[in-house]
Amino acid sequence: MSEIVKLTVICPVYNEGAFISQFIESLLRQDFPKNELEILFVDGMSTDNTREIISHYMEKNPFFFILDNPFQTVPFALNKGIQNARGEVIMRVDAHTLCPPNYFSTLYHRLHELNADNVGCSIRTDVLTKTDESLAIREVLCNKWGVGNSVFRTGVSDVQLVDTVPFGCFPKETFEKYGLYDSRLDRDQDIELNKRIANGGGKIYIVPDTYCVYFARETYRDLAQNSFDNGKWNIWTLFYTRNLESLSVRHLIPFFFVLSLLMTLFLGFVFPKILILFALILLSYLLLVGLVSYRLSKEKNLRFSCLIKAFLTLHFSYGVGSLMGFVLWPFK
Repeated sequence: MSEIVKLTVICPVYNEGAFISQFIESLLRQDFPKNELEILFVDGMSTDNTREIISHYMEKNPFFFILDNPFQTVPFALNKGIQNARGEVIMRVDAHTLCPPNYFSTLYHRLHELNADNVGCSIRTDVLTKTDESLAIREVLCNKWGVGNSVFRTGVSDVQLVDTVPFGCFPKETFEKYGLYDSRLDRDQDIELNKRIANGGGKIYIVPDTYCVYFARETYRDLAQNSFDNGKWNIWTLFYTRNLESLSVRHLIPFFFVLSLLMTLFLGFVFPKILILFALILLSYLLLVGLVSYRLSKEKNLRFSCLIKAFLTLHFSYGVGSLMGFVLWPFK
């Protein structure tokens, strides 16, 4: 194996037995030279067969390494990977993804070509088990009415300067200049770092030449729990960083939507006419979601009722999560 490592890939993992084999196989299909590559699996002390599977692949792939993550959080895993990286370029990937063969090479070369501080691509959301429920969730998570103006979810056709990308490919100097991931953030650590880079004058690009496939939650219950936690951590991220620029406006829209409903409903008990405003807000939302769901059901041959449930689950659980972020912060 070459002593010169050009690219270090960091993979935080924890109990990924259901995904890890197909994820690793996609890494092995990369067209990036293996003798110029190292892949660091930073394991949160998995209790399933994740570590065993990785160790099996390590026997034939000397560029695979396992690091321990006793704190079991993603930012700690990423920071430990960065501190142990030998590559001049550092890439972060997720074990719930699949990477096409040109993923490493495209982002590596685009990073140098654009002289960027971070480069990423769009994600194509998918599900392992295809059901009416999971397919509706998949569609909502890549639709602008579901996730807003998040271009890395909706897709791009040309190179764009953006405020964040999923995962990312960085020159090592980016971390020396802007700092590591904020280890206090169980979630939003990618967004916070990217906002810190962008607000500090750094350049972040999304490119159309490649993509990664991300496997989403497949039930309304799992979607609700994930969205609730995302919404909660949005608020906690603002409190931790004490910086409103740590997130984008789109991350707070579900919170303001749920808050407007609760406020008009509460005030309506004192001033009954305000209930008209409550009804207008709720009916306008339901009408919009209904129209979007109807169009998607016809275009994508998806079940209308499942789409409605997916939209409502995503938006309300996210908004309620943000609201609870304020309520729970004093106890955090």
